[in-house]
Amino acid sequence: MSPKNKIKLGILRRKLDNLDNGLLKVIKKRSSLVNEVLKLKKYKSEIVDKKRINFILKKIKKKSIKKNIDPKVTNRIWKNMIWSYIDFEKRNFKKK
Repeated sequence: MSPKNKIKLGILRRKLDNLDNGLLKVIKKRSSLVNEVLKLKKYKSEIVDKKRINFILKKIKKKSIKKNIDPKVTNRIWKNMIWSYIDFEKRNFKKK
């Protein structure tokens, strides 16, 4: 890699790092909301809502296509996020 491209790469990586910091703030907010949702669930079986998951994934696919974002990328991100939060809910579920 040329010295000029190394400099460009460094700049782009700093921009990505800044963006990642912003994503962490959004994830913290989302986690707080998921925690509130979890408090409303009476049974552990209420944690996985396949209809809602399918609805979300279809909506994200449409929005991705509209915004010219690769829908395979967003689908993978959302699936991982959804199942990560499902795992979070299962680990933090408290019977009432």
